[in-house]
Amino acid sequence: MRSRGRRRLGAAVRLVAALMLAGGAYTVFAPGLQAQETNQLSAAAAEGKALFDVSCVSCHGSNLQGVEDRGPSLIGAGSAAVEFQVGTGRMPMARQEAQAERKPALFTSDQIRQLGQYVQEMGGGPQLPAGDDLAAGGDVAQGGQLYRVNCSQCHSFGGGGGALSSGKFAPNIRVATDRQIYAAMLTGPQNMPVFGDNQLTPDQKADIIAYINEALKESNDPGGFNLGRYGPSTEGVAVFLVGIVALVFACLWIAGKS
Repeated sequence: MRSRGRRRLGAAVRLVAALMLAGGAYTVFAPGLQAQETNQLSAAAAEGKALFDVSCVSCHGSNLQGVEDRGPSLIGAGSAAVEFQVGTGRMPMARQEAQAERKPALFTSDQIRQLGQYVQEMGGGPQLPAGDDLAAGGDVAQGGQLYRVNCSQCHSFGGGGGALSSGKFAPNIRVATDRQIYAAMLTGPQNMPVFGDNQLTPDQKADIIAYINEALKESNDPGGFNLGRYGPSTEGVAVFLVGIVALVFACLWIAGKS
């Protein structure tokens, strides 16, 4: 009985010692592992993390996981989404609304790049090509066809945007840069569908941007008053109202003279 009790006591002592040893090892090495993970960020991403912790963490969470009723997860959003949302001033939002509106950006281009690099290294996702001229080599005619099929239903034939449901809207794209248009197609912000490389190839995206730059941004409206460039529906209504009213007055004038 004594021998059995000593064996049980010895086993308990060894178990306690093993647990204490494991706990001590974790205490010693865990800070080092955490520091090692932090050091894996590039210099730009480290600067972006400092900005993120001040301006974004309250809505998107410390690990980009998102906060319920405040902001979505940024895991998989990529640097393209950051450049679009932050570069157009849509983020950070002042308050929760049906849709974030375009505003002057609160961060410089370097800070936006740093934020994007942090989100990219932490969560991955789509990235934009290098450079500012993303329409180089684009086919304007092909871009026009692609735009009318994929974009005009929401952004209108003239690129002026249009109303959607529940207080949402498609924004005016004539004020967007090449990188912002490309990022919007890659990430599908808000109600816009995602046009990944499987839906629209990089060359087709360049065609669409070339068409927007050539036909929608630089057009001088040779037909006269553009009626907001909302497309043929607005023009048809205007012609109908003006034309019918003119015809009615012409008929009354002719009848009065006769």
